[in-house]
Amino acid sequence: MSALSAATSADDHGATPSAEPPRPVEAARPRPGGPPLAPSARLLPALAAVYRAQLSRARVARIPLLFVATFQSVGIMILMRGVVDAGSPAARAVVSGSSVLVVAFVALNLLAQYFGQLRASGGLDHYATLPVPPASVVLGAAAAYASFTLPGTLVTAVFGCVLFGLPLTNLWVLLAVVPLAGAALSGLGAALGLLAPRQELATLFGQLGMSAALLLGVLPPSHLAGPLGWARDALPSTYGVEAFARTFGGATDWAAVLGDLAVCGAVGVVSLAVATWAYRRAAYRR
Repeated sequence: MSALSAATSADDHGATPSAEPPRPVEAARPRPGGPPLAPSARLLPALAAVYRAQLSRARVARIPLLFVATFQSVGIMILMRGVVDAGSPAARAVVSGSSVLVVAFVALNLLAQYFGQLRASGGLDHYATLPVPPASVVLGAAAAYASFTLPGTLVTAVFGCVLFGLPLTNLWVLLAVVPLAGAALSGLGAALGLLAPRQELATLFGQLGMSAALLLGVLPPSHLAGPLGWARDALPSTYGVEAFARTFGGATDWAAVLGDLAVCGAVGVVSLAVATWAYRRAAYRR
């Protein structure tokens, strides 16, 4: 009997021709309301693929996006210069809040509009048929949009420091502030866009969120009334603003800076988890 016949005969009787047991095949990823799809890809490779695709898509609008976000924050600082003294604690709040506002414009406002448009146009159905984890779609899109904010944030911070007479020595802290604040605001923006019942409402929610980041992040905390101060504490980007503002002092309290960054990162994890749940709810709706 040939080897092929022996293998076939062994398979028919439930035996294995090789001494090594076969590896189990990964179960197909179930899809509510439809047939099972292909086995789901791992998170990190899927995240990298979605990130590259979204980065290529968003690259077309990079220059106008950066110009609008940066010009807006620079204009706010110029207006505030007439009422805020150079080198004062209020000036630190204005510069740090305006810098993080660039992140809010992209990660919160534009991402809410993008996911709202994606849901309204049926684009989520395309992602739902791909064997990728839902978290990779949310994280990949959020990371791609947030990647464009670092140059504008640096330009805004440098201009603000020169305008208000603040030191430039600790601007490297933005390398931690931008991704952490971006994660927190991206998760919030994606959740707003995915949970909004209509595309117009997603745009409205994104605009309101950015307005809140403008009002509560740029204005000095001492100028805010009690309820507004509580709302400022609830805003995800506030702790990134506080961490950056602390670095302008003569003797920086690095423990407090790390504490603010840790809170900002924790809020980012929670907001991205909520956005992932909202994506599952929107993409796999019956």
